[in-house]
Amino acid sequence: MREEKKENVICDKSYAFALRVIKLYKFLTGEHKEFVLAKQLLRSGTSIGANVEEAIAASSKADFIHKLNIAAKEARETSYWLRLLKDSQYIPENAFDSTHEDCMQLRKIISKILITMKSNS
Repeated sequence: MREEKKENVICDKSYAFALRVIKLYKFLTGEHKEFVLAKQLLRSGTSIGANVEEAIAASSKADFIHKLNIAAKEARETSYWLRLLKDSQYIPENAFDSTHEDCMQLRKIISKILITMKSNS
């Protein structure tokens, strides 16, 4: 029997973003031999989606909010690493702009979900 997957915008976007971060990590470590900042970006950028997935499987509303708060913090940290990589000229402005915009969209979606969940308490 085939499992039907419900569309979930935050899951889909955070997963796609994680894939994008992995590609950027490969670029940074391959082309620029930059490992320290790249590893930080990889960890925080992929952690967003992992925490979203954990939130979806949460055992309670409080657990859901807690996991989503962690995802929000990881998105904020990812934004920091992206800005640092751009300003230190490891990634070009155009690559930064589109990747950072995706990160900011994730932050906004997560923030809206959290506001909604907290107001329904």
